[in-house]
Amino acid sequence: MIDLTYFKAQFEQLQMEDPDANFTALRQENFDKFNIAGLPNYRTEEWKYTGISNIFNQIYLPGGHTLTTADVDPFRIPGHHKANELVFVNGRFDAKLSNILSDETEMVVLSLKDAANGKYGPLISKHLNSSNVLIKDGIHALNGAFITEGAFIYIPKSKVPEHPLYIYHLLDSRAQPTMAQPRSLIYLAENSSLQLTETYHTLGTADSFCNAVVEVVVEQNAFLEYYKIQNDRANANQVNTTHISQIGKSYVHTVAVTLNGGTVRNNLNLILDAEGNETHLYGLYLLKGKTHADNHTLIDNRQPNCYSNQLYKGIADDFSTAVFNGRIMVQPDAQKTNSFQSNRNILLSDNATINTKPQLEIFADDVKCSHGCTVGQLDEEALFYLRARGIPKEQAQVLLLQAYAADVLAEIKSLAVRAYVEKLVYEHLSIL
Repeated sequence: MIDLTYFKAQFEQLQMEDPDANFTALRQENFDKFNIAGLPNYRTEEWKYTGISNIFNQIYLPGGHTLTTADVDPFRIPGHHKANELVFVNGRFDAKLSNILSDETEMVVLSLKDAANGKYGPLISKHLNSSNVLIKDGIHALNGAFITEGAFIYIPKSKVPEHPLYIYHLLDSRAQPTMAQPRSLIYLAENSSLQLTETYHTLGTADSFCNAVVEVVVEQNAFLEYYKIQNDRANANQVNTTHISQIGKSYVHTVAVTLNGGTVRNNLNLILDAEGNETHLYGLYLLKGKTHADNHTLIDNRQPNCYSNQLYKGIADDFSTAVFNGRIMVQPDAQKTNSFQSNRNILLSDNATINTKPQLEIFADDVKCSHGCTVGQLDEEALFYLRARGIPKEQAQVLLLQAYAADVLAEIKSLAVRAYVEKLVYEHLSIL
């Protein structure tokens, strides 16, 4: 089992092999936090439904960099030839496998190290690791302790890249169990726009663990579309944190789709730190086997006249487990806030489990907020209606579940990405 001694040895080796004035102290700060907090467990309130200690019952090794373009090809999203593509291999940004079509007037893509040592140094210094303000558990600090070959994406002022951005996270566990800790910082300057899609895949049959952190800063009048697609192997585990700071009046639209994996934990934090911010969060999780998917969302309203809407829907079959914890905070200065949250679930098996916990924390008196959750089964009357018209039971069930998922999938504005996800969902539902 991995213990602190293992992580300390790996950390000291990284500090010795990759001394960098911008990151050495930052890594040490995070490792000290990890040393105090340790790995989260069931006694940690935010983790009481999701234990990850069993993930560390074996030794993971940092994978090599042996992937080729042919290894990446099976995982490319349709329309990739018209997209900017960033490839992470075992948590490290690989510029050689990446393909950037946009020029630097529309999109700047650098390694974190190059960005920190160049003209973007002040932005890196100010915003990298800003998620530590809200996320204080040990697994998040662990990622910060191993920041190395991450990526920095910058969209200049008033620019709308012609090509969307696809990020592929690939773990190579063909030879050994592999751990990866990718890190990205994305900055949208004033009046800019970005359409971003992230996917996660493991090559090989050995276990893998990906502990990813993406920090996004959105300035005045900027627009972010963010899509996350998780469709990995049953022995692939993830803790995935996305931290979005809306520092200017801006618009954020996110959709997260979880289909396959081992233990999957998604942390999505939105900080509405300017008056008039607007954000929309959508999620869909379709679980089978022994997959455990935990979606934790936080919308922190800090300024007045902000609007947010959140809809997460789930289906749990076999022995799977779904967790949803949605938290809306309205700070004292955030008057005139409108914030709405809904979590809906369907159980297809007596052995499946769903835990849902919507939360409101309101410290202002002139707001409109609501939250709610449901857990139920397929509509028997609708199922009977379809079967009475000659549709086999299995096909009728798939049709109903597709309809159930449709309103979330419709929020994927990219036609190419939506068609890709709809195909994955249909294939997934057909074998539930």
